[in-house]
Amino acid sequence: MVELVSREPVVRAEEARELAGDLVVLPNRGVDLVPNIGVIGGTRAVLVVDTGMGPGNGDAVFEFVADYARGREIYLTTTHFHPEHAFGAQSFSGAATFLVNRAQADDLAAKGAGYLDMFRGLGEPVARQLEGVELVTPDLVYDDSHELDLGGRVVRLRATGRAHSRGDQVITVPDAGVLFTGDLVETGQFAIFPWFPPHDTDVSGIRWIEVLRKLADEHPRIVVPGHGDTGGHGLLADVRDYLALLRDETWVRRDSAMGREEVVEEVTALMLERHPEWAGREWIEPGVGCLCAEHAQR
Repeated sequence: MVELVSREPVVRAEEARELAGDLVVLPNRGVDLVPNIGVIGGTRAVLVVDTGMGPGNGDAVFEFVADYARGREIYLTTTHFHPEHAFGAQSFSGAATFLVNRAQADDLAAKGAGYLDMFRGLGEPVARQLEGVELVTPDLVYDDSHELDLGGRVVRLRATGRAHSRGDQVITVPDAGVLFTGDLVETGQFAIFPWFPPHDTDVSGIRWIEVLRKLADEHPRIVVPGHGDTGGHGLLADVRDYLALLRDETWVRRDSAMGREEVVEEVTALMLERHPEWAGREWIEPGVGCLCAEHAQR
């Protein structure tokens, strides 16, 4: 389980920065449980990518977006259903059209209440942000992909299939070469594996690697990760290569019939040696656990 969070997970909309024409990001500033939030504009409408955690953050993001939109129609989407990405959606109710892929909508309906309870246990700062959360049913649901015309700019939403979660989606802005990945990519930290057996085991390290391989082949100009600094297309390869190494080092030890605890100990030591500067070391063990389970299913 994730270690307790002591710093307030608050979105700072005033720190928005422009990535391209009529496209800004509210950066997470290295704060745990604050995502990078996107606002993508066209002549007719704007699309918001992720909300922050809880109604306080959702209100702050909506206030920024309402001013930014200047009368344009507002759409909202979320990269996946996890609380820091999607549990501020109520602030947009009645003022925006909320759309996601079907697997994500199913995740939210089936797991949203459980994740709300789990996250409340991460510490008082998180519990405070989650006060008054109401889970919102999306207005529009698509199956595999959806093209959203914002007026002079078409944004593409795509379900990736099971990876970090069952309902991951990526958002591409083709004319700007920008890709929003959600938690398929982080920078400066170990990949987040929500591997919580028996409650949630939908994360797949094997499929995650394949998803990143395909995205890397598209060579986006700018990649906006779920958490951490925005960068170039090399971020996709960096995370893919880390996950492949984690898989290979886990599986070679399982092939030798090494016990799970010993595998965790050895692989964790290796990953910390390779990336001593990365945050989120608590995510190595659940990553190994997930890949041990997938090794057994081969």
